[in-house]
Amino acid sequence: MRHLRPRGSSQGGLAQYNERVVLQAVRLHGPVPGAEIARLTHLTAQTVSLITKRLIDEGLLIKGAPVRGKVGQPSVPLMLNPEGAFSIGVKVGRRSLDVLLVDFTGQVRERQTQSYLYPEPAAVLEAIAHSTRLFTRSLGLQGRERLQGIGVAAPLSLGGWRQLLGLPAEVAQAWTLVDLAAEVERRTGLPATFMKDTAAACVAELVAGRGRSVRSYLYLFVDTFIGGGLVIDSHLHAGLHGNAGAVGSLPLGMTAPGTRKSPAQLLAVASLLTLETLYTQAGLDPEAAQDERALQAPWLEHTEIWLRQAAAAIAHAINSAACLLDLEGAIIDGSFSREMLAALLAEVHAASARTNWEGVVPPLVQPGVIGSDARALGGAMLPLYANFAPDRDLFLKSDLS
Repeated sequence: MRHLRPRGSSQGGLAQYNERVVLQAVRLHGPVPGAEIARLTHLTAQTVSLITKRLIDEGLLIKGAPVRGKVGQPSVPLMLNPEGAFSIGVKVGRRSLDVLLVDFTGQVRERQTQSYLYPEPAAVLEAIAHSTRLFTRSLGLQGRERLQGIGVAAPLSLGGWRQLLGLPAEVAQAWTLVDLAAEVERRTGLPATFMKDTAAACVAELVAGRGRSVRSYLYLFVDTFIGGGLVIDSHLHAGLHGNAGAVGSLPLGMTAPGTRKSPAQLLAVASLLTLETLYTQAGLDPEAAQDERALQAPWLEHTEIWLRQAAAAIAHAINSAACLLDLEGAIIDGSFSREMLAALLAEVHAASARTNWEGVVPPLVQPGVIGSDARALGGAMLPLYANFAPDRDLFLKSDLS
């Protein structure tokens, strides 16, 4: 398995940079002993020893239990101290809000979730501020001093798709006037960073999931609307307008000559909103799309219809991306049960087998490992990496040697 590999320098004047390189190596490979850190980072053993001592004193690293070998002194693995730093991740969705408190290892400590028919700016911002107050209170004085900031993940256009989502015109208009990160920062007093929600989910998969071993892939996240991200050589590519990997807008056919009717887009077929509509038309609870009921009667017969249609459309999207980019893999995740993800993957594999792959190598299609928390967790990683990685975007880079 080839990992992202941070490199340091033994030259003078790079103390803070090298500290961050060591932290990144431990995050990606730990728990690891000092000798292994030196090998991974290309720093001298003496430099690593000095750095790790400082990081332990600062509460960012802790020692694990000694590992005894056949000869020599036992090695002492080093690992991130969960209490070393904290961050808050926010996912503002079209149907729900998630706010997570995350520790230095990326584990979720606390969460607040709120569902709604549609996101109203003032209510969403107040809910984020309220959750932040609860989290900071629970952290205590020492924990609050180690709180790094807030990462906000949301669609680029929360007021978009007004008719499909039933948004009142005034709510859709209000979102065009909101700088989400700036408002969160103003209301919480913490530095805030914004990232497109599916890109944030892709970041979570990149640094904490299959992205550790898959270098180039199309990432698809199935939610109210399907969206995605694009990773090439372990770089997350945003594109000119921040929309690279926006698979939801991918057309599923060609416009016929002599007609102005455009072909359907992927989001019209493979989004959970489409499944919810099937349930509603059958008089069933549409919220079952996100839990285990989706694979139970009486929802199952409608789910099976959606699975076949969505999988065929997703296979088409993967085929199109592979033709352009020669991808190693495709990773699919979503805000539904793991059983539902497995069912969708099975249908995608079946649909891919019916796809014409002549002249192109099919990428390996795998399930994501993060799940519904991917967007908020990706948001939470932004402050941690901004303050502790060798540079702000290190998790988007790799060593190709």
